[in-house]
Amino acid sequence: MNKQVRLATVKDAIALSRLNHQFNGGEKIDPEIIKECLHAGNELVVVAVVNEQVVGFACAQSFQTFCYPSSVGEITEMYVEETARGMGLASSMISLLEKELLHRGIQSIKIITGKDNDRAIKTYQKSQYLLEDVVVLEKEL
Repeated sequence: MNKQVRLATVKDAIALSRLNHQFNGGEKIDPEIIKECLHAGNELVVVAVVNEQVVGFACAQSFQTFCYPSSVGEITEMYVEETARGMGLASSMISLLEKELLHRGIQSIKIITGKDNDRAIKTYQKSQYLLEDVVVLEKEL
C-alpha cells in the first residue's frame, strides 16, 4: 500500500470537491472555484493519498490581529474517507500543516471540532493538542 500526505495542487480539485461534499454535504463545490482558492494561497490545503487516490484533506489558515503578539493558526477542516481511517493519515496531515504554519511564523494553532466527535478529539490529543473549555456561538447572516 502506497500512502502519502502532501500539499494539494490544482490537479486535486475534483477529488477535493468530492471529499468536501462527503464531509460537509450540500452542493458540490465547482472544481474551478477550488482551483482559484488554491491559487490564491490564503489557505493551506493538504491531501492524504492512498494508492494514488486522494482519500482525505485538511485545511488551515493563519491570521494576524492586534490582540495577540504573533500570528495565529487554525486547522479549519479535516476529513478522511471511512475506508482510509485508522492508517495515521489524519495525524500525518496535522503534522504537515503544523510544519507549513511554523514556516509561516505561526507558533500557536487552534482546532475547533464537535464536542461529541470523540475520534477527532483523540486524534488531536494524540498530536499534543490540549482540550480547552470554550463555547463557540454561530449566527447566519
